[in-house]
Order: sequence, then C-alpha cells, then structure tokens
Amino acid sequence: MDTVGRLNPIIEILRSASGRVEKIFIQEEKGSHRIAEVIRLAKEQGLPLHFVPKRKLDQVSPGHQGAVILLAAKEYSTLEAMLAGSRNPFLVLLDEIEDPQNLGAIIRSAECAGADGIILPERRSAGVTEAVMEVSAGAAEHLKIARVTNFARTMDELKQKGLWFVGAEGGQKAPWYDFDYTLPVGIILGSEGRGLRRLVREKCDRVLSIPLLGRVNSLNVAAAAAVFFFEVARQRLFSSLKEPGRRVWVRKSVDD
Repeated sequence: MDTVGRLNPIIEILRSASGRVEKIFIQEEKGSHRIAEVIRLAKEQGLPLHFVPKRKLDQVSPGHQGAVILLAAKEYSTLEAMLAGSRNPFLVLLDEIEDPQNLGAIIRSAECAGADGIILPERRSAGVTEAVMEVSAGAAEHLKIARVTNFARTMDELKQKGLWFVGAEGGQKAPWYDFDYTLPVGIILGSEGRGLRRLVREKCDRVLSIPLLGRVNSLNVAAAAAVFFFEVARQRLFSSLKEPGRRVWVRKSVDD
C-alpha cells in the first residue's frame, strides 16, 4: 500500500475520484488552509476521514503537510486500453528510467502535454511508487501506465497499429522538431546513464536531439522529455494550419 503526504498530489488524487484511496488521515493540530480542500473533496466522495495527532502522521509519512492518504497499489493499464481512448495516439516509452524523481517529472509533463499513456519495461525501471506519485503532483492518477515484458517487441506491435517512433538522444544532427508529430507517435527516452539501448534505437523511425548552447553537455532526461512532449502538443494544436513545404511521412512495408 502506498502513502502520499504532500498536499498537491493528494488533492489531484481526490479530484480524479481515484478508487485507490483506502484511508485519509488529517492531523488534529491546525495546519495549512489547503487541508480544508482535502476535507471537502473527501466528503464529496464519501471517503471516511480520520483525525489523528501530528506525531502519528510523522510515523506514517515523514515530511507530510498535515494530511496523508493510503492508496491501494496502482493497477497498470493494458496497451489495448491505452490505445482505445485515442483516435491519434501520443504515447511515451521509457527505456529503463530508474530514478523515481525523473519518472515522476516525466509523468507530470506527459500528462500536461496531453499524452495518452506511458509504457515502462517490467525490469530495470522505476515503478509508480510514493515518491513518483508525489513528484508527478498527482498526474500518475490521470495517465494510463503500462508495464511490458519485452520493450522491443512492444514497439513492433505498436508499429503494426500505425505508430511512429521518435527517439530522444544527444549528438544527433536533426533537431527535436524535425518530425510530423500530428501522426500517431511514441516518444522514446533512454535511461539516465546509458541512453537508448541499441535495439531500441534501431527500431526508431527518427532519432532527434535538442541542441545545447551552453557549457553543460547534457540535459536531465526529464527536462529533455518536456521539450519533446510540448513540441507534440504545439504541432497538434496548430495542425489545422497548412504549413508550406510540410513533409509527408510514409512508412515502407517490411517487404520494401
């Protein structure tokens, strides 16, 4: 069972009417005025509130902000459910992201940019833990997340369903915006230390980079993810505008 003690993710979880909420604890001592919002949302959903001394909350969730919720383990989505909710899928595939802080930040950016779901490998990847929930500010409750046993095979399956794949990796000549993101697309980001694995990179339709103009030679993966995600959002928001010279992408069949 997961615990969440930061007010922003608690409020987002309650707004999403999550069926995962098991218990809600509120400290008896006076706390932040935003605790009133937690109480209101809980009452609207008929969720029981337990008022307890602050010292008890300190034991359950050190660093809490006056309220703590207990959540049942998150149920992961299937690929079918993820695709069923969108006519023009925008997926995020994370190739062995191991830092919960990065995963939480990526989930938050993906949800804000309108992604339909996130795909994680079952092994060598952070899961949706309490730390991830808190960093995502509750976005993990709104976004479908799937875990798959074979990342490369999943890419092949999604290609058969019409998705294109853009890998994000430093050192490439083509910039991050050099793709038609109005197509069904999956953005792929590699692990913090190793980047994209060779087989995953080879299965990408494009591998693009963000040019770095300062003295630091790399971006944090969560920061790079946000740049790619909001390029997808930008192009889709303005897709009704006919851009001169817009490139048309045609996937070759396996037999070509």
